[in-house]
Amino acid sequence: VPVAVIEGDQQTTRDADRIAATGAPAIQINTGKGCHLEAQAIHDALHHMPVPAGGILFIENVGNLVCPAAFDLGEDLKVAVLSVAEGDDKPLKYPRAFREAAAIIVSKTDLVPHCGCDLEAIVGNLRAVQPAAEIFRTSVRTGEGLDGWAQWLRQRWTAKCRSGD
Repeated sequence: VPVAVIEGDQQTTRDADRIAATGAPAIQINTGKGCHLEAQAIHDALHHMPVPAGGILFIENVGNLVCPAAFDLGEDLKVAVLSVAEGDDKPLKYPRAFREAAAIIVSKTDLVPHCGCDLEAIVGNLRAVQPAAEIFRTSVRTGEGLDGWAQWLRQRWTAKCRSGD
């Protein structure tokens, strides 16, 4: 499946540069002092980087758990990412970041022994604020959970292609 990425951050092009180095089209939107992307910025970016035919556009909003959750960017679905190093209380502190998510990626699970968090508490707290989301426990270092996440995403993409939306 071809992909393209719109990357949102306050400064630099580091993330978009890393993504582009993999061969995927990527464009950076810097918000300066802003804490989130807006739909008009996505619209404008797509004039400079079209999504490959039949592809998936990933939009990474500015990486925090507060501002981005409040803004609709025209996405088909939301995916939230929570690093275990952020702590098991974050779903309860910032529930809006997870309430509308169709999937939640709990990342960096290989760090659990080193950061003193409770992975089961993280999952329980996520279920408390968004019981319907698929939750993927992942580690890019070990590969844990990545196949399940990719399979889930592929299923959603296939269903969208079949529906013609």
